[in-house]
Amino acid sequence: MDEQPQQELPLPFPEFSGDLPLMPARMVNEYQYCPRLAYLEWVQGEWADSVDTVDGRFKHRRVDRPGGKLPPADALDEGDRIHARSITLSSNRLGLIAKMDLIEGDAAAVTPVDYKRGKRPHIAQGAYDPERVQVCVQGLILEEHGYRCAEGMLYYVESKERVRVPLDDELRALTRRAIDGLRFIAAGGQMPPPLEDSPKCPRCSLVGICLPDEVRYLRQGRIEPRPLAVARATALPVYVQAYKARVAKRGETLEISIDDKKVQTARLIDVSELVLMGNVYVTTPTLHELMARGIPISWHSFGGWFMGYTQGTGHKNVELRTAQYRASFDEPTCLRLAKGLVAAKIHNSRTLLRRNWKDDTLDPKHLLDDLKRDQRHCARVDSQQELLGVEGSAAARYFGHFDRLIRASGAEGALSFDFNRRNRRPPADPVNALLSYAYTLLTRAWHVTLGAVGFDPYRGYYHQPRYGRPALALDMMEPFRPLIADSAVIQAINNGEVRPSDFISAAGSVALSPDGRKRFIAAFERRMSHEVTHPLFGYRVSYRRLLEIQARLLSRYLLGDIPDYPNFTTR
Repeated sequence: MDEQPQQELPLPFPEFSGDLPLMPARMVNEYQYCPRLAYLEWVQGEWADSVDTVDGRFKHRRVDRPGGKLPPADALDEGDRIHARSITLSSNRLGLIAKMDLIEGDAAAVTPVDYKRGKRPHIAQGAYDPERVQVCVQGLILEEHGYRCAEGMLYYVESKERVRVPLDDELRALTRRAIDGLRFIAAGGQMPPPLEDSPKCPRCSLVGICLPDEVRYLRQGRIEPRPLAVARATALPVYVQAYKARVAKRGETLEISIDDKKVQTARLIDVSELVLMGNVYVTTPTLHELMARGIPISWHSFGGWFMGYTQGTGHKNVELRTAQYRASFDEPTCLRLAKGLVAAKIHNSRTLLRRNWKDDTLDPKHLLDDLKRDQRHCARVDSQQELLGVEGSAAARYFGHFDRLIRASGAEGALSFDFNRRNRRPPADPVNALLSYAYTLLTRAWHVTLGAVGFDPYRGYYHQPRYGRPALALDMMEPFRPLIADSAVIQAINNGEVRPSDFISAAGSVALSPDGRKRFIAAFERRMSHEVTHPLFGYRVSYRRLLEIQARLLSRYLLGDIPDYPNFTTR
């Protein structure tokens, strides 16, 4: 007996009511294209521009300007013509809202025209399903408002061609399934898996957020058939530390002036962050523009102490913060993450010692072996208190020999780069002052990165939450202390970029002078731009971009997308 194919029963959502938000019709297009992309954009509030999205906005600029009127359906008389641009309509029954580029027609029927940036595809149906579904959604919404709508139209800007899209029963059924599917995944709170080896992924603007190949690799332990690649970030932070400097927006640039005299400009497209040191004035239009572009502003005291940052309304990903808080109250999860972070820190500390050892009179083999044992010990601890002891022991070994990474140099005045032990508040010598300042810069970088990804930087897993302490930022920076901060200090000293004369000593405390701070910031940012090969994924990536990748991977772990959080360690 032949088995009958299982029939699908339509299961539409009820009409929207209460305070549930209407979903943009564009999200139905995204769902038809890739359910995971629609989930990231709609549920988690993710967005990133690409060449395609920027070009699409540019080519939409004419139809995005409202023009013409759309009279109510029951007010149309025979002979009335409709030509209305940028019309927004919604439907509670469908749970959708759509901004329609152009509506044409008359009393007999109307036609939504949706603008697309590229060329018309030469395929049997005239257009791909996501675009056909999107224009069908617009037709359904128009019908909800009483208009007759038998077809839609797609206009391809680059080839200047129109493609007719009949709203037949097959397309309407496909569209309703897409609408219901999108609403089901949004209500279910479970992110769909990434597409398997899809050609859609490399050109997707959210590929660096979705991490489809990385997630697949961490789930399956293999990468087939394509190699992984990562986009290169070209924007860089802009530091302003001149006393009473003023930052203003002039067109597409930031203009920095001192005493009303312009001293520097930076294109907004090249700015990843605005870092302000001390008494610096930022105009209100500049603040608005930076927040609109998602460019954070971090505020520091003149001495470099990180005070906070400004970043618009913040990230919309409540789902991630819920998962973050839930895991932070689960002791086994906290211990598991903490063990991995400390083991990675010890591993990277050991690598830094091995690479930068300068003392020919002492063989570091025993020190490296001891650190290797400390790293292995992390996997056997049963509590965070025991882990703190292992970390403290490894730190004592590491900083006890840190001076052997510094080239000997003659003292200038009363200060020199002699280093005996690590001390924090206040730093008692130039090396400790540099280390403290480097950790401040790294904390700020992690604080801003975590906030941009959607985390709460103040709720961590290893560092316990205390008033004013960004515990998660401190957690995530542990493996990167030796790789970024300590390495920048060693390079700045050994290359002569900072000298003992660049420090000021007062009341038992040592701090960088303004000129010394400027040169060290350059060394730190150069280290952040340094590219390394990712040990798991094999691509080259800068440390600046790597921080975001690691934050994204932590989010994927907390949301159940990957089985474990992979710490970054270098050979």
